[in-house]
Amino acid sequence: MADKEGRVTRNSTNDDSEGSNTSPQLSVEQLLASLSGDRFRDWYRERQYRQNIENGTPFFNGPASVPDSERHSPSRLLKCHRKVVYQQCNAPEETSDPDGIFWFGTRFEEDLAFPFLERAITNADTYVQNSVWVDFRVETKGVELQIKGETDPLIVDADATPILPTEIKTKSSVEHTSEPNRSHRAQLHAYMAGLSEKFGVDLTDGVVMYGSRKTMDVKIFHVEFDEEFWEDVVLEWAADHTHYRLTEELPPAEPENDWECKFCSFRERCGKGDSNHKDLGTDGFLPNFADYPREKVVRYLESNPDALLTPVLAEKYPDVADEYGVCTFQCPGCASSFEWDSIGRQDRVGRSRPVCPVCAEDDSLRELQISPHEQRGSSNEEKGVTGEGA
Repeated sequence: MADKEGRVTRNSTNDDSEGSNTSPQLSVEQLLASLSGDRFRDWYRERQYRQNIENGTPFFNGPASVPDSERHSPSRLLKCHRKVVYQQCNAPEETSDPDGIFWFGTRFEEDLAFPFLERAITNADTYVQNSVWVDFRVETKGVELQIKGETDPLIVDADATPILPTEIKTKSSVEHTSEPNRSHRAQLHAYMAGLSEKFGVDLTDGVVMYGSRKTMDVKIFHVEFDEEFWEDVVLEWAADHTHYRLTEELPPAEPENDWECKFCSFRERCGKGDSNHKDLGTDGFLPNFADYPREKVVRYLESNPDALLTPVLAEKYPDVADEYGVCTFQCPGCASSFEWDSIGRQDRVGRSRPVCPVCAEDDSLRELQISPHEQRGSSNEEKGVTGEGA
C-alpha cells in the first residue's frame, strides 16, 4: 500500500500476523536463474492455453479435426494444394509456429486497423464490426462445395448489414507491394459471396490492407468482385482440391510463388528440403529426420493416439518416448524385430538406416526399416492421401 506521500509501505497486518502466507523475497540469483528463453516459451504457451479457455475456444488447445473433403477455408484458397492437404490432414509440421508474426498480426488488426476504420473512416451512420462468420455452399463442376470462415473487420450500417468487408494482412515490408496477393483476393471474394448470401445484399467491393511489421507503413487496395475470377479460378481450385481429397491422391506441389517452399512447414516431406524424402503422404514422422520441434511431435501424437515416435525422435525426446512409445525396427530380410534402444546409437543417428545385426553375422548388410503401420497409427489410415513414400 502507499502512504499519503505516495511511498510504498508494507502491510503490517499481513506481515506481522502469525502464520502469514507471504512468500519470502526472491534473491537476485533466483531471479536470474528463472529468467530464460525456455521459461518465457513455457509461459507464453500456457498463456495461450488459458486465453483459449477464457475466450470459449478450448478446441484451439487440441489437435485440429480433419475437415470434410468438400469444406474449404477462405484463408487457404489458391494456396499450394499439397501444403493445404498436409495442413488439413494434420501431417506433422517440421517447424515451430511463427508466433511473433501471428501476435503482431492480431495486434495490428485489433489495436490499429480497427480503430483506424472506426475513428477515421466511418461516420455517424456507419460502424465497424469485428468479424462475421460465413458458411455457404456453392456448386461447380458437379461438386457442392462448402466455404466456411470468419471475416476480418467490416464496415456495416446501422442495422449491422455489411457495406465494405476488409482483409487485413501484415508483411515484413510493403514497399514493393503494388497489388493484392491472388490468394488474398480469393479470400475476400469468398467473404463477399458469403456475406451477400447471408444478408441478402449484393456486395461487390472490398479492401485488402497490408501493414509493414518494420515501418508500420500501410498500403490499401480496392478489390471489386470479379465473377470470372470467382468461378473460373477460385471455385475451380476448390473443386480440384476436393477431387484430390476424395480420391486420396497426393496433389502436385505447385505453390503460387517458388519462395513459399523455403518457409513451408512440410518442405522435407514434400521433397523441397535437404533430406532424401520426397512426395510423402500425410501420415507418420519422416524416418531418420530429427528436426521436428517438440511441440509439433506431441501435437501429432495427441491427434493420432495409435502413432508412435521414430527411433531418432525417441533419442531426441526421451520423455515423450516414455509416454507415447516408439516404433520397432524390422528387417525385411530375416523378419527380425528390434526395440529402438537395442540398436547402437551410432547406427540410429544419421541419414542411413541401421543395419540388421542378425544378417550382418552372415555378411549380409540389410538396412532395418520402421513398421509403416506403427508409424502412422490406425486412426491415421482412415484419412487416406498417399504418396510415394507413404
